[in-house]
Amino acid sequence: MDGEHYPPVIRDALDRLRDTGTEPVLAVVLGGTEKVARHGADLELGVPVAWLPRGPGGPAPDPDAAADGLTRILATSQPDVVVDRSDEPVLDARTRMRLAAVTLHAGAAYEGPDFAFTPPPRPRLADRPSIAVIGVGKRTGKTAITGALARAAAAGGRQPIVVAMGRGGPPDPVLVPVEAILDPVALLAVADAGGHAASDFYEDAVTAGVATVGARRCGGGLAGGVGDSNVAEAVAMATRLPGDLLLLEGSGAAIPPVQADATVLVVPGDADPSVLTDHLGPYRLLLADLVVVTMAEPPRSSAAQVAAVVEAIRSLSRRVPVLVTAFRPVPLGSVSGSRVLFATTAPAAVGQALADSLEREHGCEVVAWSHRLADRDALAHDLRSAPAFDVLLVELKAAAVDVAARFATDAGARVVFCDNRPLLVDAAGQPTHRGMNHGWIPLLTIADEKFATS
Repeated sequence: MDGEHYPPVIRDALDRLRDTGTEPVLAVVLGGTEKVARHGADLELGVPVAWLPRGPGGPAPDPDAAADGLTRILATSQPDVVVDRSDEPVLDARTRMRLAAVTLHAGAAYEGPDFAFTPPPRPRLADRPSIAVIGVGKRTGKTAITGALARAAAAGGRQPIVVAMGRGGPPDPVLVPVEAILDPVALLAVADAGGHAASDFYEDAVTAGVATVGARRCGGGLAGGVGDSNVAEAVAMATRLPGDLLLLEGSGAAIPPVQADATVLVVPGDADPSVLTDHLGPYRLLLADLVVVTMAEPPRSSAAQVAAVVEAIRSLSRRVPVLVTAFRPVPLGSVSGSRVLFATTAPAAVGQALADSLEREHGCEVVAWSHRLADRDALAHDLRSAPAFDVLLVELKAAAVDVAARFATDAGARVVFCDNRPLLVDAAGQPTHRGMNHGWIPLLTIADEKFATS
């Protein structure tokens, strides 16, 4: 509430809450002194009152101070719901959503006269340490980051299992064991049987070489909740497998509906910073124990764009580690000496740079490339228009199997799947000497420690 309301109006509002079965435990006054004697005055509301610091001039509080103050209050009072009876000019829309994000992160609901936000249900279902990989949207690089994390964990002696949900996931969870053969022939058989053979869990299995479980979801809320999913059943399937780490991969901006011990947030280097600062973007950042900025190099992302994204992260959280990365295409089979047709979901602006990297690092000749892997009709056109090629090098996404692999197989070409592997880069997008373990090792420690105390 705020001091732009007369105290008797506030008292009546508290009584009405009691009439509806909501018992006020604390009144938080955010600013405004027009209708109260002074900032910090005794308003005689019948409940304890906490005044948050005023901003520099005007009735509105400083957004950072308001969020920090409410965070401390929520930690001690632990309410079920925060009821917002403030208004402009004390709370503008951005600050109000910031407070909603803080409230949801504390596990409480946030309600106002014409809105209500509830924290997405995330029950603890895993019987081992777990890490969620979430993003601010689609095509941010979540699957590549999940794969990199899985490989790093396995290289360190862990036995990870990936549970990946997607909008093209199976109606019942599907297990892909470590020993499964996932060559183009096997995946074409999946497509012929009506499955989405390029679903993220297949990509995780192919690129990371670990057991995966595929799940589906439908719909996504402002705070990342899902409308319908079979993720709980997928996690139950994963817990019946040997292993000591569960990786939970999100879908688009949706968050796995399962409690995680640690969380990685993936943000593209060319993202609009408002996806972090506006609406419920801060909620995702509050969940994060690590932020990975992806695709942070020209021509995809300029140094100024990456700096703006990092600044947005730092404006909301000074504590969370940030890794700035770029992806490099890595064929999962030999392409040396071959004429290659490369199919990717990466935007057209980076196609030539990716082709150059493949030729330089893997000794092939990229005779053509298509960035339209996610557009079936356009991809088919690109394939038909391409010059002769020996190898189709394709990311295992979108139409990779039912369109691209089928076309290449019919044309007598070899199909090689391609991974996108992250490496750390500096502000100018140049690779650094540090490896990704710089971020993975502390993250695994956080997951183990939180699981041990849960």
